[in-house]
Amino acid sequence: MSEGTAPPHRDAASAAREGRGRNAPDHRTRPRRRGEALRSAILAAAFELLAEDGYAALTMEGVAERAGTGKASLYRRWPTRMELTLDAVRHAMPDPAAPRDTGSFRNDVLACLRENADALAGPAGQALRGLLGDAMADEQRMRALRAGSQGSGTTAMAEIARRAVARGEVHPAAVTRIRLEVAHSLLRQRFLFAGAPIDDAVLLDIVDGVVVPLFTER
Repeated sequence: MSEGTAPPHRDAASAAREGRGRNAPDHRTRPRRRGEALRSAILAAAFELLAEDGYAALTMEGVAERAGTGKASLYRRWPTRMELTLDAVRHAMPDPAAPRDTGSFRNDVLACLRENADALAGPAGQALRGLLGDAMADEQRMRALRAGSQGSGTTAMAEIARRAVARGEVHPAAVTRIRLEVAHSLLRQRFLFAGAPIDDAVLLDIVDGVVVPLFTER
């Protein structure tokens, strides 16, 4: 570069990532973590980077650096950044095993969908959109994405339905696997094809127009 020539332009995200790399402490000097403590630290680091720079800029090296661990710790658990991102998003979403108990089936379902819609309106949703774009070019990755992104909504609905049966709001025979899948399947469909944030009126339509009648009308 000749004297007086301006340095090449770098975007702010690249400069910030470079700065983080220079200032990051050596993970070998930190206390050694194992098991769930290490896994949680890695997932938190991945989600932070997804929120800051997006899925396209996420690297296993960057996550390892942010988590203060070696790359081998990541690759032993997640062979690809897609699998790591899916787990990071799940880690940041509401706990499906403990949906909020409002005292009624309708309001439990509505609260659950609202919490998930709010999460999808932020970095978790942006990461899932990036994952989808990445996976669409490869059928194997698309199958892995479908397999990894299903199940948590059904788990939450199963607990909500269990409480509703105990309260006498829902007959046990109404609780079937396909019915438990409906609420979050509609939420995902709206998120993927209509964008986020998801309007609350849509959630009310899903709950009052589909889910409550499906479980309570005979």
